[in-house]
Parts: sequence; C-alpha cells; structure tokens
Amino acid sequence: MQWEAMALAMPEVKDHPNRRGFRGILTVANAPSDRAPSGAKGHKVMLTAEATERALPSLLGMAVDYAPELDRHDAQRKVGIITSADLRRGTGQAHRLDVGGYLFERDFPEVVDEMSRRRGELGMSYEIADVRVVDTAAPVWVATDFKFTGAAVLLREKAAYQATSMELM
Repeated sequence: MQWEAMALAMPEVKDHPNRRGFRGILTVANAPSDRAPSGAKGHKVMLTAEATERALPSLLGMAVDYAPELDRHDAQRKVGIITSADLRRGTGQAHRLDVGGYLFERDFPEVVDEMSRRRGELGMSYEIADVRVVDTAAPVWVATDFKFTGAAVLLREKAAYQATSMELM
C-alpha cells in the first residue's frame, strides 16, 4: 500500500469555537462513478489516480459547501475548508481520496446540527475545473487532468459515488 498525502498547516487551538473537524471520503479514483455527476451531461465519470494525485495541491484550502436539502452542490454556501487530502493507493485498482478539515461551527450552527443528526447518511462530492477528458462521446468520461475547486457535503444517496462519506469529529 502507498499513500500520497498533503496537509495545510493549521495551528492547533484547543476548543476553538468556530472549528468543527470533519473527515470523509471525497471520491474514488480509477473507478467510474455510480451515477452521472452534475455537469457531466449524463455521463458517468472516472478520475484517474495519476490525475487525482497531481491535483491534490489544488484541493487544499478549498471550500466545503452544502445545500439545505443536502441533495446537490451550492457553491454560494461555503461552510468549511479542506485542510488535508490523502490518496490511499491499495493493491486493487480503485483508490480512496480521504479528506479532512473544518466546518465553521459558530458561523453555521444549524448546518453542523443537521450534519450531526444525519450521521451515517452523509457523503461528499468533488468540484473540479479545467478538466481534460479522453473521449467526450464515451459513456464514462475518463478525466486525465483537472483542478479541484471545492467539495460539497450531501446525502450519500445523492452523491455520484456511493462509496463517499463524511463525519464530524
């Protein structure tokens, strides 16, 4: 097993009133999505592990957003920040992209409360730009280059990748 990891250095502040830690699985590289993500024009998507590894630096410091119904992205509702990203390369083909960071608990107490109540139901979804796809006519778009622009927390059942998760710490 090999790990590629990055983290944004954040000073430890005991009992910080506006930092609620989270961790999650943002996506799975080298595996097609279970359903078509928004923006993919009905196509499933597969991020290559190589492209995901190259894009890790673009993920750090990006915002986490949510929609009140937890059913989609809403880039206008930023409620947190990603401070770590680890691509877990196993012996199989699929590789997990683990992320961690903070939600702004004091600024968005109702969001943190809702996510606490939905424990075990939450998933995540990535936001990317500058994407290169091998063949836009293929049923599965294979992304070989991209940059992360953020992530969303939503119900796992609404996520393009059912293997995603998110939990508060």
